[in-house]
Amino acid sequence: MGIKLFVFGMLFFTLNSEARPVSYTGGSTLMAFSGNMYNSLYYHFSPTYRYSVGVESVEDKFFNQQYSYFRFTYLLSRRNTENSQGNLYFQSGLSSDGLDGHFYGLHGDWETRRWFVGFNYRDVKNSLKNYTDQFLQVGVAPYLGAYGDFHTWIMIKTKKNTLLGDWSTFPVLKFFKGNFFIEFGYNDQTEWDAHIMYRF
Repeated sequence: MGIKLFVFGMLFFTLNSEARPVSYTGGSTLMAFSGNMYNSLYYHFSPTYRYSVGVESVEDKFFNQQYSYFRFTYLLSRRNTENSQGNLYFQSGLSSDGLDGHFYGLHGDWETRRWFVGFNYRDVKNSLKNYTDQFLQVGVAPYLGAYGDFHTWIMIKTKKNTLLGDWSTFPVLKFFKGNFFIEFGYNDQTEWDAHIMYRF
């Protein structure tokens, strides 16, 4: 089954958590990403709440390639207060194409029940080109739902890939309930930017 079919199938088949790259101890997560540079399907397992290991299947639109990443993510820091939580993660991946294909970077977020700020930075190397991929994201919850409710975020995301050059900024809607999460945004430059997650 193609990655695009899977992404749209999840949208129509299914409608707690934030999109954390590490789950609770013993937890698994399935994620699908779709954007102007690539589509991917990513599964990871967390032996402890500190790290996750997984595999990501990638359809690279820019280089017209398909490959997989064997991924490792580690929670560097978590700061909980009475009203907020902040996280900082190290992320890495080794390509099935060999040692010439890999990435490493940082992913972070801070949120209250009302506000959200997140970022991602990734340095990517492959046999054809080295580049960086990054984004910043800020958002607000228009209402404060209770635990287990359907939650909504309205966000602004700006992202840049050095293969393309300029920053691209666009609105994003984020929804989650229970173990299911989805966010999507669109503009003329990047077209659709979507992320779907299910934790189990």
